Formats: sequence, C-alpha cells, structure tokens
Amino acid sequence: MPESPVPDKLTLDQFLKIQGWTDTGGQAKIAIQGGLVKVNGEVEIRRRRQLKLGDHISFEGNRGVVEGVEE
Repeated sequence: MPESPVPDKLTLDQFLKIQGWTDTGGQAKIAIQGGLVKVNGEVEIRRRRQLKLGDHISFEGNRGVVEGVEE
C-alpha cells in the first residue's frame, strides 16, 4: 500500500483510516470506543487522541508506527 501523507495533527481515528484498517470514521470510532485499539501497548478509547511520531498502534492483529514524511 502506498504511503499517505501524515497530517500535522494526526488523530487515532484518522490513523486507522489512513492505514486501511477501517473503511470509515464510524468504524474507527466503534473500534476505538469498544476498547479494541492499543496505543503504545495500552487500550485507548479516545478517538481524537493526538498521535506523535513513534507511537505504536495495534488493532485486530495489525501493527503500525506513526512515522514522519520525507519531503
């Protein structure tokens, strides 16, 4: 999957959609608020949580790291 640009402020629900782990924001919201998503090894239920470079996200067997974009 080609890399998408990372917005200046990336939220957890946006990350799930960018990664293709959910198709819609509604699906991301349900997954996050249902306790199915972990950030840095801990369950996160705030869908608007601001992510930082280096944060590790896991959801349904998928794992990802927030990385910067080279320009």
